[in-house]
Amino acid sequence: MTLRIDYRAIAPDAIATLSQVNDYISNSSIDSTLRYLIEIRTSQINGCSYCIQVHRAQALGNGEDDKRLDALERWRESSLFSNRERAALAWTDNVTLIAESHAPQEVFTALRGHFSDKQIVDLTIVIMSMNSWNRLAISFGRKA
Repeated sequence: MTLRIDYRAIAPDAIATLSQVNDYISNSSIDSTLRYLIEIRTSQINGCSYCIQVHRAQALGNGEDDKRLDALERWRESSLFSNRERAALAWTDNVTLIAESHAPQEVFTALRGHFSDKQIVDLTIVIMSMNSWNRLAISFGRKA
């Protein structure tokens, strides 16, 4: 699929506003290693190959291991992720699929065992932001 609409050129103010959320995330309580895992996982769920490539490259540049990134799609079966990361990945899956899952209490309770309230809000903002970027890229045919 070719680019349907160059949304960056047509709505630069909207893109700048979304980018401000990314600026917030970069300075948030969520470390970059976890951030990239969440961004890649969200993009996997949504099927955004462009975003997967972008954030995979960022993760590798940040020192992430190829094996962990390769295992990310099947994180539940992998022993490569900590309990803290597993809680964040479960939250990511459920928030990304919110219409189906409704972010169940047991997933939230598990998250609370590893993250402060501020970190939970920041983590959810990472997920929200990535879902927004995925929807733009997929809807308008952005490819790597």
